[in-house]
Amino acid sequence: MKRLLFVYNPRAGKELLKPKLSDIVDIFVKSGYEVVIYPTQSYHDAYKKIRKYPSEDFDLVVCSGGDGTIDEVVTGMMKRSRRNPIGYIPTGTTNDFANSLHIPKDLLGAADNAVNGAVFPCDVGRFNDGTFVYIAAFGLFTDVSYETKQGMKNVLGHLAYVLEGTKRLFNVPSYRIKVTHDGEVIEDEFIYGMVTNSRSVGGFRNMVGKQVVFDDGLFEVTLIKTPKNPIALQEIIAALLIEQVDTKHMYTFKTGRIEFESLEEISWTLDGEYGGSHDKVVIENLNKQLQIMVPEEHIRELMANPDDYQPEESRVEEDL
Repeated sequence: MKRLLFVYNPRAGKELLKPKLSDIVDIFVKSGYEVVIYPTQSYHDAYKKIRKYPSEDFDLVVCSGGDGTIDEVVTGMMKRSRRNPIGYIPTGTTNDFANSLHIPKDLLGAADNAVNGAVFPCDVGRFNDGTFVYIAAFGLFTDVSYETKQGMKNVLGHLAYVLEGTKRLFNVPSYRIKVTHDGEVIEDEFIYGMVTNSRSVGGFRNMVGKQVVFDDGLFEVTLIKTPKNPIALQEIIAALLIEQVDTKHMYTFKTGRIEFESLEEISWTLDGEYGGSHDKVVIENLNKQLQIMVPEEHIRELMANPDDYQPEESRVEEDL
């Protein structure tokens, strides 16, 4: 019998998982899995659990929680020599990555996808010695996610981030950074920067660029320059609100590897969690190294070369 490790954060979101837990496990069992359940007990607990389980014990890992939980599980999996596919049941506040991959919002639908979907080889990010799933960012608003109290997130959802973020607009920190990518060097002052593998960030869909795919070995980069006057700041805010890239105030490009160097240490956030303060950051795209379960009917939309995809049935026929 196949074995499944189910790791979940019981405090994520509005504790949405609790009343559905029995039904979710039932879906796993009906799909032919013997299930081991592990509710996380503390920060970084999911990472430790994934990091240390014996390779032969499980065929599939399913996790449930917000961005912090999927980040911990993927980071733990990337440290392993033998990696299992990951199913994801999102119960966080924004769930940008899950939405980008068309993972169902409905918990039972997501559970079904976790065991009956298709394995998609997805890009994942290396950040110095660490890992991130879909976003590494610095500057304006990036500490909002991990500084906003969980209870406030649960009650207010998106509004919690907005309320916390508006406090910052009158005291915007600026960073002088040297950015190197693909033989090009940019030196400028920035209030915000993000390296992403997602079709939305914080619910904003168009800020990360068009034609985003998840297996091309490239990240989307957005760098917002420091405004020189209040009018420039208003133009930047207006562009963000209507989800438009303003080339006068922003750099946008794709790359598989990028370096950031600064005189001072800058705080980064990785998938909404605190990623430390650094004066040098090297980010690399680890092409197709994360195996994640997605709905088979959407898998071609996520690929750089959709014609290369073969459904499992046709692969079996070819082998015969």
